[in-house]
Amino acid sequence: MKSFLKEWTLPVAMVAGTVIYLLFAYIPALDDAGDFFDPIIDAIFPLFMFLILFVTFCKVDFRRLRPVGWHWWVGMFQLVFVLIIVSSIITLHITGDRLVILESVLTCIIGPCAAAAAVVTSKLGGSLEEMTTYTFLSNFLTAILVPVCFPLIDKTVDMPFLAAFWLILQKVCMVLVLPMALAYVVKHFMHHFHRWIINVKDLSFYMWAMSLSIVTGTTVKHIVHANTTPWFLLVIAGLALFVCLVQFAVGRYVGHFFGRTQEAGQALGQKNTAFAIWIAYTYLSPLSSVGPGCYILWQNMINSIELWQHGRNTPHQ
Repeated sequence: MKSFLKEWTLPVAMVAGTVIYLLFAYIPALDDAGDFFDPIIDAIFPLFMFLILFVTFCKVDFRRLRPVGWHWWVGMFQLVFVLIIVSSIITLHITGDRLVILESVLTCIIGPCAAAAAVVTSKLGGSLEEMTTYTFLSNFLTAILVPVCFPLIDKTVDMPFLAAFWLILQKVCMVLVLPMALAYVVKHFMHHFHRWIINVKDLSFYMWAMSLSIVTGTTVKHIVHANTTPWFLLVIAGLALFVCLVQFAVGRYVGHFFGRTQEAGQALGQKNTAFAIWIAYTYLSPLSSVGPGCYILWQNMINSIELWQHGRNTPHQ
């Protein structure tokens, strides 16, 4: 059982989050408990992400945080994919349900690289420093693309560029900059505490698995309460799977030219879906948030398969 849980941590976390949400949603006796825990979970999740990144950044060699070749190519492909979707919406004058579908696809592409991608890449033996650097670059690219593209595809979006850019950067600072700054202080000035953190094996990975249970339950909640037909949800879910596979595949293809297949695949494929859901709810049709909601399930299934394959190929770990 211990070996099974270690190899399949992510699927177990996703199933646990789904089951727990469904229990609280459909068992009337648990209604009061659900109302009590709901705000607590909402408060815990950002704290979990902060701690996960803090632990991860404690292992970073800050002197090696610099852009490398594959960063620019992966960023370029993200830009190209965004331009294809946005230009299709504009030139074909797409509206109604088809617009919602393409908006859900767009949010799965325009979203930045997930901060947890560095955790997975490190677990797979990749470069933690290169992934951390690209995470910052990707968030900056998203901060530029969102206020430029969203007003073009939806004329009702009132989004001054500088205001939206600054709002997104504030979120980036809360999610990335603060835990990195704290990790830098701990690494250079609190050596005993730093050694204790980095000596706890896979601490950030298992913390991330716990947060994945929370976000999976929230995702299932959004899907269950989506005001649309099951067929429409299946279309969005299927397109999210297709986009997920394409982004992982293109990222890995780019990475093999630089000897960074794993890193580039995670960089383009693993998205900050919580951020993508937020921008969908804030600026686009709320129903388009189902796309990144499904995407988180697909990307973590891919992560689980990658970790399983890595475990088979490295039996000494």
